[in-house]
Amino acid sequence: MRLVRGARVRERRGHGLRAALDRGAGLSPTDDGTDVRTPGVPRTAVVVVNWERADLTTAAVRAVLAEGAADQVVVVDNGSSDDSVAVLRRELPDVDVVAREHNGGFAAGANTGIRHADAEVVVLLNNDAVPAPGFVAALRDHLAQARPEVAAVTGRIVLAGRWSGLPVGATSPPGQRVLQGHDGRSWIPSPDGDVRLNSTGVRVDHDGNGMDRDWFAPVDRVADVDVFGFSGGASALRRSALDDVGLLDESLFMYYEDTELAWRLRRRGWRVEHAADAVVEHDHSASSGVQSDLFLFRNARNRMVVALWHAPWGTVLRASARTLFRGLRGLLTAPTRREARLVLAAFADVVGALPSHLARRLRESRRASVPRRSVDPGA
Repeated sequence: MRLVRGARVRERRGHGLRAALDRGAGLSPTDDGTDVRTPGVPRTAVVVVNWERADLTTAAVRAVLAEGAADQVVVVDNGSSDDSVAVLRRELPDVDVVAREHNGGFAAGANTGIRHADAEVVVLLNNDAVPAPGFVAALRDHLAQARPEVAAVTGRIVLAGRWSGLPVGATSPPGQRVLQGHDGRSWIPSPDGDVRLNSTGVRVDHDGNGMDRDWFAPVDRVADVDVFGFSGGASALRRSALDDVGLLDESLFMYYEDTELAWRLRRRGWRVEHAADAVVEHDHSASSGVQSDLFLFRNARNRMVVALWHAPWGTVLRASARTLFRGLRGLLTAPTRREARLVLAAFADVVGALPSHLARRLRESRRASVPRRSVDPGA
């Protein structure tokens, strides 16, 4: 068994991330120096997807290597047009770098890594997230000790930097990076601000919106262990659960792929839990941006598609009506017309392929062992 060793983790900024976890890698040296796996510790692989950001990916992977808890680390380059593959292979010689010819989106890249991994537990880590010491071990050990029906464990994601909330209705300074809270409040980076949470898992509301649980909550917020879904950016998946329901849906390309897989897991009787001691720092949307055309179109489209495939009809109708209303309303004012056109294009895309989506809904019903109403997180 080849063990991953390696590299020093980047110096931590003073953002209040937890101290190193007192967890080992599940390995102990014998008299001759050979590492032997502790009984009951599952073989674990970490998968990181890269697309033209070898700098981010290298930082994330070096943190994983420094922990030493992963038996295998797989970096999938998702069809980068720059020199990412060469850089990754040079900077990360102890890592399996798999190069895809084309960019198939996050789901395709992650699936390539999962297929390449030889492990009972597969950890997914965003390339714009750097884990605190003990992250991999915390996820692995939580899953190893959990009930057999727990398919996934999602970590505690902390937003990079410090953030200050603006008063409701206040305008942010020109050129200022702004993120929106679930309550509509705007948040901006500020050295005098607070450390805030990005996610403790995924929840779904009555309108089919998949969203980060505890988005912009205080960093010391105590979250429930049980959660609807896992975050694809910092989570561990049980191989046997993936064998049961399948991998991430590559037709979604990007966004909602983790929520969709959570629906499939739930409808087969699997559960998802949160591990508060598995911590990563996340530079939110450093790869694509929350106002990019890709985000706006895919986020609107995939919300409707996932609802169509899995949610009760009431949720489907609310998700569709909300998307259409948002698009039509946005056309009325110049600042929102670009976003409105993308949202309406997403709506048209879903309607145009409605027969295939309804066929998928029927297939999911036939495969499921738990009724939609019993799973519906918005009920």
